Amino acid sequence: MYNPDIHHRRSIRLRDFDYSANGAYFVTICVQGRESLFGCVCDDGMVLNEAGRMVAELWLRLTEKFPEIVLGEFMVMPNHFHGIICITKTVIREFNNGYTVGAPLAAPAFDLQECNKGAAIAEKQGAASSAPTLGKIMRMFKSISAIEVNRIQDRQGRPLWQRNYYERIIRDEKELASTSEYIALNPARWAKDKENPDYTGM
Repeated sequence: MYNPDIHHRRSIRLRDFDYSANGAYFVTICVQGRESLFGCVCDDGMVLNEAGRMVAELWLRLTEKFPEIVLGEFMVMPNHFHGIICITKTVIREFNNGYTVGAPLAAPAFDLQECNKGAAIAEKQGAASSAPTLGKIMRMFKSISAIEVNRIQDRQGRPLWQRNYYERIIRDEKELASTSEYIALNPARWAKDKENPDYTGM
């Protein structure tokens, strides 16, 4: 069962799992040194600064580079990022074309069963998979966001993200719903989040 108290403390990457396989993943990346670079939490809501808005927009733009992916709920927090990503093994644009840079940063309805349809059809027809791996997607996101955030904040040459990222395989609709809810409620739980530099453990 999903445990928000430990999910971003250690990797749960499976040794023999194919991370280009069709399916949904919950990913977390943290800012180096837990610096709060992306904005602040106010009245239980996340208020993004320019750097935070850039991180959100670059996340959404991943679908331009990787049309085989579908993006679900996500949240830029002051010093970390949560998101849901589905790799479909085939090009599925109808889930992604509702995003416009500069528009309100809200995730669309995310249907795991629908997300899986494209891969099932492609597999049945014998189509070769050209889907990217989760690692490739995350490396690109971390790289381009680091460049842009460092440019905005005049911190060139400094690491933005911690070296690793953390992921969890989302196995069914129930887990998808609970994970999406956790991401959406992350700002409201910020006072008790161990990633919060002001967290005292109380």
